[in-house]
Amino acid sequence: MIESEGDRIVGVRGDPEHPANLGRLCTKGAALHLTARPDYRLLHPELRRQRGQARQRVGWDAALDHAADRFAEIIAAHGPDSVAFYISGQLLTEDYYVFNKLAKGLIGTNNVDTNSHLCMSSAVAGYKQTLGADAPPCCYEDIALADCLLIAGANPAVAHPIVFRRIEDARAANPELRIVVIDPRQTETSAIADLHLPLRPGTDIALYNGLLHVLLGDRLVDRGYIAAHTEGFAELERTVAAYPPAVVAEICGLDQGDVIKAARWFGTAGATLSLYCQGLNQSSHGTHNNVALIHLHLATGQIGRPGAGPFSLTGQPNAMGGREVGGLANLLSAHRDLANPEHRDEVARLWGVPSVPAAPGRTAIALFVALQRGLIKAVWNACTNPAQSLPDQAEVRAALQAADFVVLQEAYGNTDTAAYADLMLPATTWGEKEGTVTNSERWITHLRPAVSPPGEARHDWQIVVDFAHCLGGRLGQPLTEKLFPYRSAEAIFNEHRESTRGHDLDITSLSYALLDAAGPQQWPLPEGASHGRQRLYEDGVFPTGSGRARFVKVEHRSTAENTNATRPISLLSGRLRDHWHGMSRTGSVAGCSISTTNLCCRHPADLRERALAAGDLARVGSARGLLPEFAFASVGLYGRAEPLVILRAAHTTALPASRLQQIDALFGLDDDAAAIVHVDHRRQISKRAVAPDGELVGVRLAGETQAQTWLREVMADNTLDAELIRWAVAPIGQRPGKLQPRSRVVCQCADITAAQTAADIEAGATLAVVQDQRKCGTFCGSCLPEIRQMISAQPLLARGEGALRQHREGA
Repeated sequence: MIESEGDRIVGVRGDPEHPANLGRLCTKGAALHLTARPDYRLLHPELRRQRGQARQRVGWDAALDHAADRFAEIIAAHGPDSVAFYISGQLLTEDYYVFNKLAKGLIGTNNVDTNSHLCMSSAVAGYKQTLGADAPPCCYEDIALADCLLIAGANPAVAHPIVFRRIEDARAANPELRIVVIDPRQTETSAIADLHLPLRPGTDIALYNGLLHVLLGDRLVDRGYIAAHTEGFAELERTVAAYPPAVVAEICGLDQGDVIKAARWFGTAGATLSLYCQGLNQSSHGTHNNVALIHLHLATGQIGRPGAGPFSLTGQPNAMGGREVGGLANLLSAHRDLANPEHRDEVARLWGVPSVPAAPGRTAIALFVALQRGLIKAVWNACTNPAQSLPDQAEVRAALQAADFVVLQEAYGNTDTAAYADLMLPATTWGEKEGTVTNSERWITHLRPAVSPPGEARHDWQIVVDFAHCLGGRLGQPLTEKLFPYRSAEAIFNEHRESTRGHDLDITSLSYALLDAAGPQQWPLPEGASHGRQRLYEDGVFPTGSGRARFVKVEHRSTAENTNATRPISLLSGRLRDHWHGMSRTGSVAGCSISTTNLCCRHPADLRERALAAGDLARVGSARGLLPEFAFASVGLYGRAEPLVILRAAHTTALPASRLQQIDALFGLDDDAAAIVHVDHRRQISKRAVAPDGELVGVRLAGETQAQTWLREVMADNTLDAELIRWAVAPIGQRPGKLQPRSRVVCQCADITAAQTAADIEAGATLAVVQDQRKCGTFCGSCLPEIRQMISAQPLLARGEGALRQHREGA
């Protein structure tokens, strides 16, 4: 729910009526209004006609005409597959729909893919191979109804905090609930587990096959369900015979007894629910990771009933909606398969075109490989930042540089990809758009704009439709106006709705009017139905040719790249509690920051083995290369009201004075009249503090940086007296004088620091008291795992005595 003043968004709060979050927001959601500031907004189209030139402001007609000319020329010379579209899980469903229609219906290429492919394509394929459709069968309410909860390859305490609140609520309501966490790392989520299985990275399939082996041996599979509702189990049964607990324990690096215990908990529970995410998906065999886990539910009949089923957690706000309209290179609208000729014919009839191309398009990574090799000549990027977010960054940037023509349709003009764009098109963003989104449990929500678009920004769907009209004539397509007749987002939704008729996600009873009157609705909601369906496959019938779910033969395979003597460490990607993915938006908001630099987290034993301690700067190399100039570099924000910009960098040798001068100028520290300078040439130390009118505005430390921590704090708080400014260039690691240190913030929502929380706990406060007095954990709850860790670190006796004393005082 958005609070606005004129055309400015000033606040946001959760909708207590929304069934997905019941009014709860995580810190990222609560800070959305801060990311909607006008800073860095792209307000008008910009074009460069030759590489090396600066882009110039142009009108929309000139921008779209130029784009249409370039695309038409490239298509005429090299064919439809020489152009591609790379879009985003943050687009609305209506935006997604017209992008797919533009590529697959007008141009005749399936080269349209999305950044959702990187996180969700494995989940999509896993559901389709086993259950027959990309349709999560569960709902969030199942968390409270489960007797056993298996969390695999996910850390919802950080990545899905609102889901984690439901998990905590379920544990509080049912102390008998058993929680199994499968994750190589000890995480905030594994801290609440009854059983943590820290398997070796990439050994998921071996583990799930091993769990099924135990279920079979203990006769915990449901033979009746298997016979009535599935196919292919006999071959899988022969496969998992080779995965006894001893073998699995060796492959996965686990205790054999823990493997057996996890299987028995899964199989004996009245209802078992699995939650899984990127740990399974982002793998060279991610689809089979998903399949192997789903097998456990099919073999035990733990699907299609309350509290049970395999539940894939989605990463982006509308990854589900994009998949519903064919937002991957091998899909068509309404979960149709591109490889199915009947499905292609259905879409061609719906759109009124002779045919839809049969050859699958280039997926996200392959798209940029083809771009670098010259197979794709032009790429249109929308609402995503491949030059920052895709793997193999050097290759991606080389591909963008090699392209004949690059379009970037964006709300912000300062993304990494903008540097490669020949044409920039200003788009609206959150709070300014109308359309629909679909969440992990199939709830469709209608979003309405709260403020007007800034400058000349247009809605994403409008940009696509306007471009299609320009391009159609150049391609000799007489049907362009009939293909793209839309004058509103609702008109696009209505066509999408019709495309779902008779399919697994049938929403022919749905409309904007119904969503506005009755609130979000779950699909399927076919014509004549009064409400959607919470759970799928309750009748044991699946959307496959036979109506049966499928078991698939899956075997353990090693990771695409294995450790060796030269590269002995496996690094896993993680998530930051207060940031979205690549931080291109939240990274510019100091209130979101819990750290001013990226971290590499290692087990204490591994650190000791390499003579490292927490906080040390370590060199980490990979086959993907290092930063070109610095061995390490990071830039971030610190503080809340008036944030600091903090650059940290390491170099193998001392930087020359000329390079330091460039850095000083970049950060506005080149005012010699207001500067305090300390230079020690022998020790290669150079320091500079700038304090006009007695106020410290910036410091640059090179060669010796002991003061960086306390300087960061006093500058953020503006608590450094003028007479103490000279200490800014002194080699001291503590605050000078009687300045009290400021602790880092633990609860972003209530602005409560670690020192305040620790003092409360030392005085005997329980978690309930901290929540009541400080309000920590009563907003989004993201800080609760850390506060619990702080409480558990206190001596048990001291906590008990403090709690008793507090109870007596309260009495």
